[in-house]
Amino acid sequence: MLLCPSSDAGGRVNMRAILLPLLLCLAQPVLAERQSFPPRDEAADNPAVLAARDALRAAVAARDLGRLSAAACADLSLSDDGPGGPEELRQMLTVSDTNSETTVETRWQMLAKALAAPGYFDAEGEFWMPHHWRIQLPARIDPAQAHFVTGANVNLRKTPERTGEILTQVSFEVVLTAGFDPGAEYRAIILSDGTRGYLHRDYLTPMSGPRAALAQSPEGIWQLCTFTSGR
Repeated sequence: MLLCPSSDAGGRVNMRAILLPLLLCLAQPVLAERQSFPPRDEAADNPAVLAARDALRAAVAARDLGRLSAAACADLSLSDDGPGGPEELRQMLTVSDTNSETTVETRWQMLAKALAAPGYFDAEGEFWMPHHWRIQLPARIDPAQAHFVTGANVNLRKTPERTGEILTQVSFEVVLTAGFDPGAEYRAIILSDGTRGYLHRDYLTPMSGPRAALAQSPEGIWQLCTFTSGR
């Protein structure tokens, strides 16, 4: 029987029925059917959103704080618990934090990554990136262990090497990491049907990774209103 994801009030897909079996896979085989979530960039449905995102991408690529700040909401929500807003954004992208391993350049790269991803409109009409952020994980799953496979027909190998036997192919699925090693080229993962293997790190992105949202002002202008680095 096909396990169909449902959506919550915010438009995020409920993955409880799909990923819950993964919690048991360390102890016993599971029979859940795998689900694929191919990206569709809904920005194409709204020319104003498309233009606003293109302008933000250009500002980030040019490291243009002036244009970026001008395109941010006055109450911009950021990763930390600070006051938010354009001024904190400017500080985040110019001042190194001695208490953090994340550099200023890394923050720019995280913002660029979020804006480069396809996105979707939530129930409140905000535009969120990346598209897989709409997938709602079960509460008992640690988001740090859940990753999204960003490619189509990615080879799942039996051993952590390019020449390893191909077990199956994976396309736009949520997987769990097993014994995650951030330095490894091939990383051990578990599919929702219990299959174990290794995927190349270039096709894995954390479900709790960088994300951003655009919202429309009362004047009808689309602005950057949320940015979370995921760290």
